[in-house]
Amino acid sequence: MVLPENGFKAALAAGRVQIGCWVGLADAYGAEIAGEAGFDWLVIDGEHAPNDMRSILAQLQALGRSASHQVVRLPVGAEWMIKQVLDIGAQTVLVPMVESAAQAQALVRAMRYPPVGTRGVGAALARASRFSGIADYVQHADEGLCLLVQVENRAGLEALDDIASMDGVDGVFIGPADLAADMGHRGRPDAPEVRAAIADAIARIRAAGKPAGILATDEAQAREWLGHGVGFLAVGIDVLVLARGLRDLAGRFGDVSGRAVSGN
Repeated sequence: MVLPENGFKAALAAGRVQIGCWVGLADAYGAEIAGEAGFDWLVIDGEHAPNDMRSILAQLQALGRSASHQVVRLPVGAEWMIKQVLDIGAQTVLVPMVESAAQAQALVRAMRYPPVGTRGVGAALARASRFSGIADYVQHADEGLCLLVQVENRAGLEALDDIASMDGVDGVFIGPADLAADMGHRGRPDAPEVRAAIADAIARIRAAGKPAGILATDEAQAREWLGHGVGFLAVGIDVLVLARGLRDLAGRFGDVSGRAVSGN
C-alpha cells in the first residue's frame, strides 16, 4: 500500500480554486450524501456540530469512496486532538481561533512527527497507516498533511502576516461570523467595516504566498470573495440546506394544512 496523495493540498498549492461545503449533521449517512454532491472538499465540523472522535471517524469512513476531500475542523487546537484525528485518517485539519504566531507554530509541530514535531508515533495501530499496511507511513506522513488555520478576531488579524508566512501553515481561513462579533457587528458579517477587514486579510494572506479561504452561504457574497482571490471557498452548510428545503416544502402546503378534508 502507498500513502494516499492529498489532492486538496496539491490543488491549493497549484492555485486551483476549491469549492466546498460544511457538514454539520454529525451523521455518517448525511456525510455520505454530501460526498455524492460533487464538492471539492467537505468540512466535518467538530467545533459547532455535536461530533466526537468516533462520529468523526464514522464520517471519514462514510466518505471513503467520495471524490470530495475531507477536512476535519477541531473544536480547539489541542495537541491530543490533532494526534487522534490524524491517526483516524484525516489528512487536512482546520483549527479555529488562531491568534498568534506562537499558537500557529505549536499547531505546525503537532501535525508533524519528531524530531521536527511533537505528534505521537502510534502509526502501527492507526487507520491512517492502513493498520500498518503502509510500511513507510511514518517516514512520509508529514508530506501529505495539510494544516489550515482560522483567523477570526482582531488579535488574529494583527498577527496575520506572521501566521500566514509560517512554514507548515498551508492555508488561512477567515471566519466571518466570529470576526464580525469581535468587531462589534455581531450577526452582521456583511457590515462594511467587516467586509473591508476581510478583503484586506485575503490580500495579506495571498501576499504571503498562501491560499485564503472563507465560508459564504450567500452566492453573491461568495462570488465577490472569489473576485478577491480566495483559493478555497465553502458555499453552504448541510444543516441550512436541509432546514431551508424542509421549511420551503412545508410552507408550500401551508394554505391547506388543517383544512377540512374535501372530495367525494
